[in-house]
Amino acid sequence: MTSPIIVRTVAEMREHVRAWKAAGQRVAVVPTMGALHEGHLSLVRLAQQHAQRVITTVFVNPKQFAPHEDFDAYPRGEAADAEKLALVGCDLLFAPNATEMYAPGFSTLVSVSGVSEPLEGAARPQFFGGVATVVAKLFIQSQADVAVFGEKDYQQLQVVRRMARDLDIPVEIIGAPTARAEDGLALSSRNAYLSAEERAAAVALPTAMKAAAAAVAQGGAIEDAERSAVAALQAAGFGQVDYVEVREASDLTRLGPGPIGEASGRILVAAWLGKTRLIDNMAVG
Repeated sequence: MTSPIIVRTVAEMREHVRAWKAAGQRVAVVPTMGALHEGHLSLVRLAQQHAQRVITTVFVNPKQFAPHEDFDAYPRGEAADAEKLALVGCDLLFAPNATEMYAPGFSTLVSVSGVSEPLEGAARPQFFGGVATVVAKLFIQSQADVAVFGEKDYQQLQVVRRMARDLDIPVEIIGAPTARAEDGLALSSRNAYLSAEERAAAVALPTAMKAAAAAVAQGGAIEDAERSAVAALQAAGFGQVDYVEVREASDLTRLGPGPIGEASGRILVAAWLGKTRLIDNMAVG
């Protein structure tokens, strides 16, 4: 088991990337906010199938948190992250501080309209501007040939794809299937916030989502399936449901009233269980 090289500056990272590329090796990047779990490690493994060298970035990005959100409480643990990355053979861990990423006077924001506006964009208006800005920087900083993102954050994946396409950033973006626990709950760093009772109740989210997706795929009315999913979540103990919506998979435009016909659908969900906000999504059909 070899520990990843740990670097904290763009200059250090680029020095390694230059050497790898001079040797004819493809480079992949896996952007994360740390608190790594099996879902993240599955992204690294997938990246290794598409490149000879893999960089995992760990940076809790302040620009994607609103003042009332959990930036300070977001789980951190670089030593544990490095140990997990060593187990899967990641080559380099890029762990910059906020000043390295956002120099004094930093004033640029990458805004992706359209695909960023509904769902998470409506619930957290600052979020995707922060995501697009930091991911654009990481792509440019790492000069990676490939980037891997999980489909669990499906809207984020679509925003990143649109951003890279529109800005002509030469990186191949690969979406990885959502990693799930045995009971179906999507793996997430925020699952650590759940109490034992909440964790047991959380399985209602993928269960309700799967039932709604099946109903729509079988020709049911979209709004009926969405309402049934909301009711199931609330019956299981969820509080506020930010959204349960069936959207077109590529651009996240609204689908309805149903049946969806030949459209490629995606059901996306965000709901609160106690003080924890859980998100998930699933293909329809």
